Order: sequence, then structure tokens, then C-alpha cells
Amino acid sequence: MPSTLPAIKVLVVDDSLLFRMKMESALNEDPGIRVVGTAANANEAMQKITQLRPDVLTLDVEMPQMNGIDFLKKLLPGHPLPVLVISSRPDFAFDAVEAGALDFEKKPVVNAPGDLDQFFDTIRSKIKAIYRSKVRGARAPLAPHARVVASPSVFGSSRAIAAIGASTGGTEAIIQVVKDLPANTPGIVIVQHMPPGFTRMYAERLDKICNMTAKEAADGDRLETGLILLGAGEYHLTLKKDAKGYYVRSQKGEKVSGHCPSVDVLFQSCAEEAGANCVGVILTGMGADGARGITQMHDKGSYTIGQDQESCVVYGMPMEAYKRGGISRQLPLSQIGQEIYNQLSRMR
Repeated sequence: MPSTLPAIKVLVVDDSLLFRMKMESALNEDPGIRVVGTAANANEAMQKITQLRPDVLTLDVEMPQMNGIDFLKKLLPGHPLPVLVISSRPDFAFDAVEAGALDFEKKPVVNAPGDLDQFFDTIRSKIKAIYRSKVRGARAPLAPHARVVASPSVFGSSRAIAAIGASTGGTEAIIQVVKDLPANTPGIVIVQHMPPGFTRMYAERLDKICNMTAKEAADGDRLETGLILLGAGEYHLTLKKDAKGYYVRSQKGEKVSGHCPSVDVLFQSCAEEAGANCVGVILTGMGADGARGITQMHDKGSYTIGQDQESCVVYGMPMEAYKRGGISRQLPLSQIGQEIYNQLSRMR
């Protein structure tokens, strides 16, 4: 039965005529999406936003006259639209998210039909996800945030670790969770849905912001106190254990739950290898990746945390985990870092 819901109105902003034409054609293939207009630069985009009242904006960053980041800073305070950034530059994409964009995707380089089909499938899914998301103005705070109150005592067990999974809205949410954790916090493994290249840039950003050390995970890296390992784009991240402690495998593989890296893959390995010595956290994101895995962690004795609906950009992954009974406690984003620290401190 055809949907009676109105199609999502999209404005495509990109300085490439060919890319605008391909985007318009591909998005209009979905009956739930309608491209109401395109724009080649920021000035044209602002005019068409006023005229066409789009529901969602797709935005390039490298444009003439005004780049996409400056455009977001000008746009969002007066027009709080959901914005999906499409860029070949990881550093620009993260700057755009900080300016208020809700998600980003890497612009395709290879024009093979299969690559483009996959790219447009992802774009259509992300448009639908951010359409009903919570929009914030440029550089507005995500939520009141309290610094983590740390204990002066040393952690009693090197077996304790934390695992975090996120998707849409997760780049900012993860920062809010881990940035104030003290340098003596047990190791943390993270999967954030992100394309190759972007994960390395994001890990470098975490390393600059956090008290802990952060890096993109490489196969065989050992998980140590004070270290955050971020799953690399297109590589599944799994936790392993030997006589010396924990280490990770980072390996290419087929998509699981629609993603590589997959949160489910990471969480399932944490359930098997760490069990009750692990804190699992599922943050904002569309879909259900991680819901099955964190439920397995919960069943194996892990303490599991789900981000609550009010603080999520997209209450998808945490909702599915909660519905499955896999969450020990739901919390607002501003309280999750402290809860991770408290629970790890008890794992002696």
C-alpha cells in the first residue's frame, strides 16, 4: 500500500552541476523524497531556502563565495534545518558537524555504478533519519555538561573496559562522553559509523580533546589503561583476550547490521571476552546496529547504558536496545561519562 505521508522536501547544494543532477535523479527515485530545488552556492541556497521551505538540506563544503561551514553558521540560527554534509574532506566534515550539521557522508570518488548505487542508498537513508531528528543552532551546546568527578584511587582491575557504539549524531555525542574522563580510566573501544579516512581524522581530534590517548585501531593493538581505540572505516573491530590482557582485531569483512565497522560485531566480542568486566554504551543513531550486541553484553553480566530519547539526535539504536531489554540504565548524554567512570571504578 503506498504511503500517505508527504515526501521529504530536499534542497541539494553543491557547486558541481553534474553532482547536483545525479543527486536530484537518485533522490527522486525514492517516493518518500522529493528534491524541490538545487543551488550552486551559499547565496543561491539561502534564497531557495526562503522560497522553497525544504525539510532537509544536503550541503557541500568546498564552494565558491562562501564555504559550507560559514554558511551553516549564518543559516542555522535563523533557519534550524536538518543538514547532511557531503564532502571529500574529513576535516571539513567535522568542522561542519561542530557548526550544527547533523551528519555527513563521504563524496564518492569512484564512479562505478555499484559504488554510486551504494552511496545514494546511504544518502537516502540518512535524509530520512535526520528529517525527524533534533536540530540545534550553529555552535549551540548539546546539553548542560558536568565534568567527570574522578576518584584519586587507582583502578583495582586491569580487566575492566568500556565499549561505545554510535551513528548519526555520534561524533559530537562521543566527545561529550569521553572528553573529561581522566587519564587513568581503563581502556575504551569505540565504533562510530564513519567512512574510511574520516575515522583517522576523528581519532586525532579525540586525542587532542581528551585526557585519555586516542588513536584509530590497528590490528593487534593492545587495549591499555588511558587508551581509546576507534574502529577504522571499512574494518570490523573486535575485542580479544590473552594472558597479557585485551587486544583488538581490525579486519575487513562483509557488512553486519548494515555497517562495517559494525557496533554489533564489537559488542558481541565484548560480551564473549569481557562479560561482567565491561561497560557497554549505545548512543544516538539510526537503525538497530548494536541493539543485539549490547543485549548479549547485558546477558553476560555487562553494565549497559543507553542514551535517552530526549538527548539523542536520532533515537534509533538506543531505542531498539532498550526494547530488547539490553539496557541496565537509560541516561541523558550529559550524565553518561560520569556513569561509565563510576561503574568502571566498581569493577575490582
